[in-house]
Amino acid sequence: MSNTGFASPPSFGSENLRLPDELRGPLKKHLEELLVHYREMKWAGRVGFGKNPALIVIDLAVLWTRPGNPPMGSNIESIVEANCRLLPVAREAGIPIFFTTSDYDPADPPTPHWKKCVGQIEPEEVELLEIDPRLERRENERIIRKKYASSFKATNLLENLATLGVDTLIVTGVSTSHCVYATCRDAAHTFNVIVPREAVGERCEIMHEVNLLDIDIDLGDVMPLEEVIAHLEGLAQ
Repeated sequence: MSNTGFASPPSFGSENLRLPDELRGPLKKHLEELLVHYREMKWAGRVGFGKNPALIVIDLAVLWTRPGNPPMGSNIESIVEANCRLLPVAREAGIPIFFTTSDYDPADPPTPHWKKCVGQIEPEEVELLEIDPRLERRENERIIRKKYASSFKATNLLENLATLGVDTLIVTGVSTSHCVYATCRDAAHTFNVIVPREAVGERCEIMHEVNLLDIDIDLGDVMPLEEVIAHLEGLAQ
């Protein structure tokens, strides 16, 4: 089941990147109409859960989750909280869990993309790329260190998932329009993709909503966190 409802304004994004209240209603209506149109065109079918899901938590490292972090905006707390709800259920269900963070190395030559995010991290801040301790990562939960938006590009994530017999990938974390979206796009070729709406986030509200719609139409199922939790609780029984 898809859910196109918007996050409440107080919990979403920094003030200057949040949709104005007068635009939220019309945009929500337009996105819902788009989804209906695509379904009438035989797009946006449901992929559902397979038999062997895994969870990947994208880039919830201290660099991006620390309080008052300008690059991510103020909604990051609600995303961390949603993942803190999901992770214990995933552990109880016994499914594989992966985390990602940047493989930033100050010694690496600069790339064109780094010109887009100058100043987000300084060489002395590398320790901030560790996973947020509130997520309580266990030793058996693999960290994928990546240099690109997709968690699959130039990593061994695909080999890990194949070895474990995974057929469904639950994708959470940040940011919706960049690393989450890129991971979903690469995953959709091989896995059923599930995105719990409340467990992903973005700097800019309109980019968040539009990319979630694109994922829901073309790549996987965007659904309420409660539905994902309920499914995993069923696996644990």
